[in-house]
Amino acid sequence: MDRSFRSGLILLAGVALLAAALAIQAILLETTAWAVVLAGAGVLLSAWSGYALRVELGALFRRRRGEIVLFTTGVVGALIALGYFTAHYPMRFDLTEAGLYSLPEQTATMLDRLEQPVKITYFHDRMMRETVELYQLMADRTDMVTVEFYDPTLNPAQARMLGVQFAGTAIMVSEDRELQVHGNSETDIANGILRVSQGAKQRICFLDGHGEADPFSTESHDHLESTGGHSHGLGVQYVLHETHGLAKARNSLETTNYTVAKLSLAVGGDPLADCAVLVVAGPKAALLPGEVVAVEAYLLAGGNGYFMLDPFLETGLEPVLRQYGVNLDDTMVIDEASHFWSDISAPAVTSYNNHAVTRELPLTFFPGARSLSPTARVPGTNVSPLINSSTNSYAETSADRAEFDEGSDMAGPNTLMVIAIRRPVTPDSAAAIALGPREQTDAAEPPAAVNEATAESRIAVVGDSDFATNSFFHFLGNGNLFLNTVNYLAAQENLIGIEPRTYDLPRLSLTNRQMKGTFFLAVFLIPALLAVIGTGVWWRRR
Repeated sequence: MDRSFRSGLILLAGVALLAAALAIQAILLETTAWAVVLAGAGVLLSAWSGYALRVELGALFRRRRGEIVLFTTGVVGALIALGYFTAHYPMRFDLTEAGLYSLPEQTATMLDRLEQPVKITYFHDRMMRETVELYQLMADRTDMVTVEFYDPTLNPAQARMLGVQFAGTAIMVSEDRELQVHGNSETDIANGILRVSQGAKQRICFLDGHGEADPFSTESHDHLESTGGHSHGLGVQYVLHETHGLAKARNSLETTNYTVAKLSLAVGGDPLADCAVLVVAGPKAALLPGEVVAVEAYLLAGGNGYFMLDPFLETGLEPVLRQYGVNLDDTMVIDEASHFWSDISAPAVTSYNNHAVTRELPLTFFPGARSLSPTARVPGTNVSPLINSSTNSYAETSADRAEFDEGSDMAGPNTLMVIAIRRPVTPDSAAAIALGPREQTDAAEPPAAVNEATAESRIAVVGDSDFATNSFFHFLGNGNLFLNTVNYLAAQENLIGIEPRTYDLPRLSLTNRQMKGTFFLAVFLIPALLAVIGTGVWWRRR
């Protein structure tokens, strides 16, 4: 047998012994005598055979072969270095249009605003890779969240100690609070972090009994409201459907750490006692005098109200809102310049007054909205108009037609939404409050009496309720506007901007002006430009 061949076999045997020693160490996770003996024998055989083959190995690295070996070694080394830096300094690039593999801005904002640290222990199996990556993204976002990962089949003692029975369970701990989360969606995880970090939940109460939109309806929507199709504008008789509700809004509130209840003020007692915010979502009948007194007493005691009141309807709440410096106009806003699709009675808004509620808010629209008249003549109140229609709009006083009448209609811009804050006032300052409609009132007329507030309260008034219903909640900024307003009223500004991620089909929504501009550009301007260029080229060559 050739000497070099024998030396090669000995070299292979030495490498095999070294591999066996490493395998034993990896399996047993401890150093044994057998592993040491095999490793020593492997090193001796490899060293002896390498010395015996020094001539052959030297020839292998000469000339072209040496260049190939060095090049291959360099490439392998570069790949190993790249893998090392990738493992220790990971970078993610989400190329999906919807950002499915990265944290959305709302969740990132929530994590940045956490005030209490949250420790998460997540039990998973190998099929839950996406959820593991989601937890890692949240932990990488902020130092307030730490995550430990376990497989309950490989770590049964750890699972049994924490009371976990199956994979997919997360134990969240913050201070002395502990919470189990079984959902694997982003909203489930974010909601769990909010709940365990904040401790108590706040209750959002929806008024019931006057034809208001139902927060416990289904999320589908019936588009057979009139013989002419689906519309919320002028000339349409309102028909209440069970599915014309606020289920999407309610689901979003629940996933951002609120509890939602529907209550009636006609049953007696004090049902508003534990409500953080009272939502009045488009009543179709006026409240009874006793119900108005209950709402007024709730606000005077420091309660917060969200009033979404549709046009051409008396609600009985008008005197209560005037105490905050907000007058309800008996009008509907018509905006021929900036409206949603082809409905001129659905004003679309892209520019807002500066406020926490409207910060970085995209386009919103209001299908059939009344105008509001805020006033600064109420001591102890601070009224902030948030949303206005365009300068080309006007407030129509007739419910049957849309034609500007300079004598009765009010030219734009018209206020669509206001936020008002009222602080306690003394009887002397309350007596100075001047109430009245938008027009100038007689100075000799004594002001209406106002009860004294005992605590600060906030209200939001919107001249439309349809924008937050199931049909339009997921469009552009409508859902964000509703949630931001509730968070502001509930004094939870750290939640403003957080909205559960929805997976809707891609949709391009344009205002009427944008639609006309796109049509003119595509049908007339570009073809005309190409025709001119083509004619010029033809004439030049001719």
